[in-house]
Amino acid sequence: MSSIAETMQKRAELFAQRYDAVRQQIGRVIVGHDEIVHGVLTCLFVGGHCLLEGVPGLGKTLLVRTLARTLNLQFSRIQFTPDLMPADILGTNMVMEAPDGRRFFEFQRGPIFTQICLADEVNRATPKTQSAMLETMQEGSVTVAGNHFTLQQPFFVMATQNPIEQEGTYPLPEAQLDRFFFKLVVGYSGRKELATIVDRTTRGEIIEPQQVMDGAEILQWQQLIREVILADHVRDYLVRLTLATHPQGQFAAEITNKYLRWGSSPRGAQSLALAAKVRALLEGRYNVSFEDIRRVYLPAMRHRVILNFEAQAESLDTDHVLLDILEKLPDKSDDAASR
Repeated sequence: MSSIAETMQKRAELFAQRYDAVRQQIGRVIVGHDEIVHGVLTCLFVGGHCLLEGVPGLGKTLLVRTLARTLNLQFSRIQFTPDLMPADILGTNMVMEAPDGRRFFEFQRGPIFTQICLADEVNRATPKTQSAMLETMQEGSVTVAGNHFTLQQPFFVMATQNPIEQEGTYPLPEAQLDRFFFKLVVGYSGRKELATIVDRTTRGEIIEPQQVMDGAEILQWQQLIREVILADHVRDYLVRLTLATHPQGQFAAEITNKYLRWGSSPRGAQSLALAAKVRALLEGRYNVSFEDIRRVYLPAMRHRVILNFEAQAESLDTDHVLLDILEKLPDKSDDAASR
């Protein structure tokens, strides 16, 4: 038993080292935004997708491009616009002509056939086009004209949206928001970080990240993350945190009943569990703690709950409600039936 525990401990430590190696290479190019980088890497290592919200010019595109180079993965960028069609993303059947003059249909793959896809300003496309991403994000496959194509793994979508400009935009439907593992809010750089950014970019300094990992290794770490132990009492805590977002539910907090219209789906609980396992490994542990759950609660849940009219009238955001739930829900439950 001790040898098994030692092996698990070594694997956890090795993952933390390899994770840090990737983070350091990204840090050579991206100034600051440590929590954002952690969030993006967490999504990647659990096989999820990431939604970044922030005003233009904060380095979101540079971040995902740097990530692709560090991991030596195929990269493509899709600029979403109101006239973008599903075929522009997935691909379409084209009429081709053989040397003998015979014509036939041949499928031309779209930019979604990659490993890291940047969906830039995803809320600028129409709902029909946005929905073209649903199958790829959930199943890792594409179906066009009855033909089924499996995407190469690992497959990671990072979408961005501008929270300020609403003219000519189409808010993402809840079904698609729920398929994002994390929603990360990118803020402005601080004084020191902004000075470094100005210094680097205006001197013509070009920093190229080194490749430190490949797709095969990422798949191995994805399997390791799922082996991390989630004890019953910790699992019960994340389940109650999820149920606490359901208005009029058994564990609903007072603020939930007052300000939320809809709560999180089961994907929220799954995201909490997987993200917390990553945090545990980064701490050199092979088991999840209560603190691991708390640290990933906001990015895993903020896009999975819907505010009611009263909350909107009072200019509250989902983070305010979720933080109140997190503060007031106890670690352990006295309800024996929940164990």
